[in-house]
Amino acid sequence: MSFLQDPSFFTMGMWSIGAGALGAAALALLLANTDVFLSKPQKAALEYLEDIDLKTLEKEPRTFKAKELWGKNGAVIMAVRRPGCFLCREEAADLSSLKSTLDQLGVPLYAVVKEHIRTEVKDFQPYFKGEIFLDEKKKFYGPQRRKMMFMGFIRLGVWYNFFRAWNGGFSGNLEGEGFILGGVFVVGSGKQGILLEHREKEFGDKVNLLSVLEAAKMIKPQTLASEKK
Repeated sequence: MSFLQDPSFFTMGMWSIGAGALGAAALALLLANTDVFLSKPQKAALEYLEDIDLKTLEKEPRTFKAKELWGKNGAVIMAVRRPGCFLCREEAADLSSLKSTLDQLGVPLYAVVKEHIRTEVKDFQPYFKGEIFLDEKKKFYGPQRRKMMFMGFIRLGVWYNFFRAWNGGFSGNLEGEGFILGGVFVVGSGKQGILLEHREKEFGDKVNLLSVLEAAKMIKPQTLASEKK
């Protein structure tokens, strides 16, 4: 047992422990930057979206079924993860840059939020040019709600998104729930269906704007004859 008295034995042991911990940390970092542990989104059926209850944000709110948003002309809808998030504000501004083209197509732009606290929605509106509604039951974030917790802060993609938004001059706050991931939908008129469904896979994972426009151009507005069917 004389080797136990050898200082080099303990030095080697501590080095091995340190190397093992470093290797484990490197492996964890590597895995966190793959999609292995990301929850897989469940596609939403049109019937699911149609039945969602939304509220207006007026002093006397009106509750209505979400299908009213796209019934005649379809719609582009952003499910906002958190209005105060600077990444969400960046995506809202990007979508709003399409507003004139969407207007020409006759396709409205909307957003839904999952909570209405203090002035968060009001402060979000300068970034978003469409109407905003409240989805209290968070249905637009389902059918299976997905969350990104603190793993998001060790993903390189998230940090890239952070710097991109910062460099773009966007800022925000930490008010409200921000872990339930959002998305963007392009829904056709009537029963045409969901033409695009983008689910945020990590913080700041923005929808492709060209894909939004391509989907919006596929919308077939309802005519009086088709409404009567």
